[in-house]
Amino acid sequence: MNTTKKHTKPAAAPRGGNPDRRQVKKKKESTLDPKLFVKKAQPSGQEGFRTEKSFDGLGLSSKLLQNILAKGYQTLTNIQEQSILPLLDGRDMMAISKTGSGKTAAFLIPIIEHALKDPRNFTALVVTPTRELALQIEEEFKSLTFGMQLYSATFIGGTNINSDHTKLERKLQVIVGTPGRLLDLSDRKVLDLRKVNTLVLDEFDRMLDMGFVLDVNKLVNRIGKREQTLLFSATLEPAQKKLIDGLLTNPIEVKVTSGSSTNENIEQQTIRVPEGQDKFEVLADLFRNPELEKVILFTETKRLADRLAKKLIQSGISAGQIHGDKSQNFRNRMIDEFKNGTIRVLVATDVAARGIDVADVSHVINYQLPMTMDAYIHRIGRTGRAGKVGHAITFVN
Repeated sequence: MNTTKKHTKPAAAPRGGNPDRRQVKKKKESTLDPKLFVKKAQPSGQEGFRTEKSFDGLGLSSKLLQNILAKGYQTLTNIQEQSILPLLDGRDMMAISKTGSGKTAAFLIPIIEHALKDPRNFTALVVTPTRELALQIEEEFKSLTFGMQLYSATFIGGTNINSDHTKLERKLQVIVGTPGRLLDLSDRKVLDLRKVNTLVLDEFDRMLDMGFVLDVNKLVNRIGKREQTLLFSATLEPAQKKLIDGLLTNPIEVKVTSGSSTNENIEQQTIRVPEGQDKFEVLADLFRNPELEKVILFTETKRLADRLAKKLIQSGISAGQIHGDKSQNFRNRMIDEFKNGTIRVLVATDVAARGIDVADVSHVINYQLPMTMDAYIHRIGRTGRAGKVGHAITFVN
């Protein structure tokens, strides 16, 4: 592992005013061309998703390799093949790869190897934009480190901060969290960010936008010098290049996808609601098709998410909802019920677009148009994962 300390240059916050004010003034109507949401799937299958390279050839520790194989990972995915060895060498990295392509394991496997070499003095901080994504990253870490005496914890809003104090009494090799809670713990002097060796910004395009960049800048300043910085996402915003350059030193750039295209494994179509016809009736009629087995239904507003979930249940379709006004316990329960099939439809705002990693989501339905193409890419990326074919349906006016 490269032990040379570096990265004294923090990410600079863009000018332009209060990020919360910008969110309030968000456009009510999407200006995206509906033609963007129509595309035939060109499935590559597992063959295009995974390479022929085995994990055996990476020189990993025997216990980590055993845990990888126990998870059913036989060969590397494309992003893993291009990322793991440079990260093991201690390089900085910006990596772009579509959702469901194995990005989390691509950065966790090298982190685990580094932690094993010096567990007392190694700390990786993984920062995410959503609570759900943070929880899933820690779940992946725990499965990969089973029986290895490496420890992690997740720090997110909506949970009891006093219990966070207890978690931090133990030496943690991996800390996962959302920016607000991490800064709160740092302000309380219970989380010492100066001890962080490796910084990961997952879904970095979201982390560096106006809603998060001020908090990310504070975190970077408090960490100061560090050995390695990793930026991972499915999309890339060209306007963020200056911010990215300020975070990375002599980085490796990995682009398995262009960062602006949708997953080729997703069949994309639109539905126009005839004038005078009830939009919900059109939606409910879709669920007569048993192929809509496990569906995420996206809306732009929390109020509509609640209303649609209630109407679906009244129509005999099992449904639940998650959005920012729901408690973390409620959100966790809804995702668990969606995973185990208790509910067929999960109605969500964009809080879930980057936070849900559920196997075999058959369809994503956009009941309302997303405001940006990046939002669309992340929404529909909940289906068609791990080389499987998925379906995306978008309602348009």
